[in-house]
Amino acid sequence: MDLSIKRIIIFTRDMPTLTRFYREVLGLKEKSNEPGWKEFHAGACCVALHNGTSEVGRRPPKLVFFSADVAATREALMKRGAKLGKIKSKDGLDLCEGKDPDGNPFQISNRT
Repeated sequence: MDLSIKRIIIFTRDMPTLTRFYREVLGLKEKSNEPGWKEFHAGACCVALHNGTSEVGRRPPKLVFFSADVAATREALMKRGAKLGKIKSKDGLDLCEGKDPDGNPFQISNRT
């Protein structure tokens, strides 16, 4: 059996706000736009938004987006309205933490 991840689904009560965030703030290209379902291209995997609620555990999953230049990406995303923490750097690894409007964590990282 050969499994590969095609999409990650995020449940939301506020589809318009999250759609705007992933499309306009993070700049992901829309793949599918159906009532209650939005899907965005995010490299080898898609991010999908689904109407509904989710009970996040103590450590919710985190979406990690690659960027060769974390500082430039952070600056560009913040200009679009993303709320991101400071860049943390160690041994050539740069990363920056953020949350979408529903509070789902995401990260910008140069780890390949």
